[in-house]
Amino acid sequence: MMDFSIASILALDGVTNGAVYALLALATVLLFAVTRVIFIPQGEFVAFGALTLAMLQTGVVPGTVWFLLILAGAAALADVVNGLKHGRTIGAVLPGVLKSLVYPVAVSLLVIWAAPRQLPLLAQAALTLALVTPIGGLIYRLAYESLADATVLVLLIVSVGVHFALTGLGLFFFGAEGFRNPPFWDERFSAGPLTLSGQTLIVFAVSIALIVMLYLFFERSLWGKALRATAVNRLGARLMGISSTGAGRLSFTMAAFIGALSGLLIGPTTTIFYDSGFLIGLKGFVAAVFAGLSSYPLALVGALGVGLLESFGSFWASSFKEVIVFSSILPVLLWRSLRDPHAEEH
Repeated sequence: MMDFSIASILALDGVTNGAVYALLALATVLLFAVTRVIFIPQGEFVAFGALTLAMLQTGVVPGTVWFLLILAGAAALADVVNGLKHGRTIGAVLPGVLKSLVYPVAVSLLVIWAAPRQLPLLAQAALTLALVTPIGGLIYRLAYESLADATVLVLLIVSVGVHFALTGLGLFFFGAEGFRNPPFWDERFSAGPLTLSGQTLIVFAVSIALIVMLYLFFERSLWGKALRATAVNRLGARLMGISSTGAGRLSFTMAAFIGALSGLLIGPTTTIFYDSGFLIGLKGFVAAVFAGLSSYPLALVGALGVGLLESFGSFWASSFKEVIVFSSILPVLLWRSLRDPHAEEH
């Protein structure tokens, strides 16, 4: 039987997970609004973030280093080929290529130096974010940039392919073993029937801080307003001098940062495997669908709803908690389909 104390514990657990799902939902809405990409592999950034930190904890150079260097090299080669194709000389192309390689190479060398020294946890977390974040922009450059004007369906198919590629690379770089990271704050607080861990408080604090920072970024900064303009009208933003290519790269970089940060937050509370990101990211996607892939506040509400549904579902029918969460998307889709009949896309 469920009493108030059990319900309180389940609600706390649901809101904690919902806070992480909210970050992933916000990233999903951001990417779809700016680039029209339904980014299925958002959860892979979560797994890469958590597993990169786990590798650093063991004093091993994470495979993310080599992945970043390979992506940076491929992007640089693509830039050279594209420049030569448009009649530019090697001398004209080379400075831009070298500039784009500086950060990936520098952060990779730093991580290679720091890994065996087993720095404090916060320093390792900062290195993880520095390592995983640029992967988002590089994935956009290699997989999506040339297809920026393709249909949503084509972009979705590409996302599925990127998901399978990242999952396979995750297995290759991190192995099949699961890891659970140490908490950032190993403290316990009692409040009636509830026991709050320090990690739970950090999840709430970081999630709220990031949501506020995203709000200020979109409302106050020039880059944020450029992303909003691109989301509202890509052609109009382009005519006003806003680069849709730059907006796509920035939005994917932000999504990678949000995903990696979510991995750091969720890593101490659950064991993460190379393929764990898919289910986690999918729950963020369900929350984004609640928001119609367009509203940030509704995405936040939907994520908290998904977290609570998962938590209480695991109490009543633990074997079917995933089914309960993902089935909840069906009435939402039906309601949106009846409320907003879509016109055929040309």
